[in-house]
Amino acid sequence: MLQEPGHGLDLVGANKNGQQLFFANMSFHRRGAPALTPEQRAPWAHRMQNKLGDVASVADPGTQPLFEMPPDPAVLAARLRAENRELTRYCASIVRDHAIRFGWSKRQRNDVTRSLRMLEGLRSSPTAKIRATDVLQLRQYSGNVLSTIDVLAAAGLLIEDRPTALERYFTAKTSTLPRVMKDQLEIWVEVLTNGSLQPPRQSPRNPRTIRAHILGIEPIIHAWADAGLQSFAEVTRSDVTAALEKTTSRRHIAGNGLKSLFTILKGRRLIFANPTRGLKASPKSSTIPLALNAAVIRGEFNSPDPVVALAVALVAFHALTGKQICELRLTDTSDGHLTLGNRDIPLAAPVRTRLATWLNHRNQTWPDSVNPHLLINRRTAPRLVPVGNNYPWAGVTLRPRALREDRILHEIHATGGDVRRVCDLFGLSVEGATRYLNTIEHPHLADAGPQVPRT
Repeated sequence: MLQEPGHGLDLVGANKNGQQLFFANMSFHRRGAPALTPEQRAPWAHRMQNKLGDVASVADPGTQPLFEMPPDPAVLAARLRAENRELTRYCASIVRDHAIRFGWSKRQRNDVTRSLRMLEGLRSSPTAKIRATDVLQLRQYSGNVLSTIDVLAAAGLLIEDRPTALERYFTAKTSTLPRVMKDQLEIWVEVLTNGSLQPPRQSPRNPRTIRAHILGIEPIIHAWADAGLQSFAEVTRSDVTAALEKTTSRRHIAGNGLKSLFTILKGRRLIFANPTRGLKASPKSSTIPLALNAAVIRGEFNSPDPVVALAVALVAFHALTGKQICELRLTDTSDGHLTLGNRDIPLAAPVRTRLATWLNHRNQTWPDSVNPHLLINRRTAPRLVPVGNNYPWAGVTLRPRALREDRILHEIHATGGDVRRVCDLFGLSVEGATRYLNTIEHPHLADAGPQVPRT
């Protein structure tokens, strides 16, 4: 504004009565170039706007903010009272379709609409896409998060930037490590997660396997960091051997994790030598399954909560895992039978009674839910996803794994050690059934009497 033709920009004069809010000499305009119309600059945006008839449909990622500033509650409340907002109008049909398809209540539908209005006020520009982490902030304003994310994803306006459970776990375990060590671990986890075609080739691993590797090596790498090591290139064969000798409970898991780590780092030429090369695998540590208190099982088995009673009954009678219970569908139960993969399980009478009680409770509580899974809750009823692994065990004194072991242990003692029957009944491998078979006449359990937990 103050630059004269043919003269340079007077920075001192420009800042005489104020503060410069731009970087000088960063822009260059070609003289004589014809000015482009908005249609010529972005023809795809113009066509899309004409097609959809709404500015919110032209969704671009937007620019990165210079700094984060919390919104003014008064301004946000004023924007919430505005009925005709671009984002709300654009997503109105999608909200209506989701409400009909998933059986949303009127309150939930209004909550999603209200959340979209709040997001309209939080957006950096009218055409910017919305990050999932920004939607998570709606909890402090009593907004609906999960259903709003589903609507934005269906509208193509969502940027999925939420960290996964594995990423959160990795960050929590490695936040205090040296920078070089953490960078090397990030490369290792990225290769395990996405796989690699670069030698050594690696297929993507299950997140539970990666979590087990991190769990096994976490105390070892923290001990190395406390000893002054800054990089895994400084680790020697003696360091690995000494660390594994001190590890007792998770030695097998730690050994596999260290082998995977150093093999990938050596393949990426981030270390000079692989200290685990030729190292023998540590033997697996086996625990002895023990019987549970029958009174505790009976108390949870007769729980007034129908979903708890059903889950405990399925594990106590048929030894289902917690994951299998979460993934059960309504079509898996028919005529008193449960179809689980290739297995056809006749349900016990107490299980059928509790199954009928739960289905009645489900139909009364969520009559319009179309979720195909057997177990649902308040969060999954208006969606199609299964419940979490901790449902409904969060407030229960029993764990599904311990209860499953108790059931199999009771069966192996009742049949006199019939491994074939146990394998067919519970879908176990011979190696898995042998763990329970070893409890019969175990030298440390011989004086404790029979291990049958109940009659």
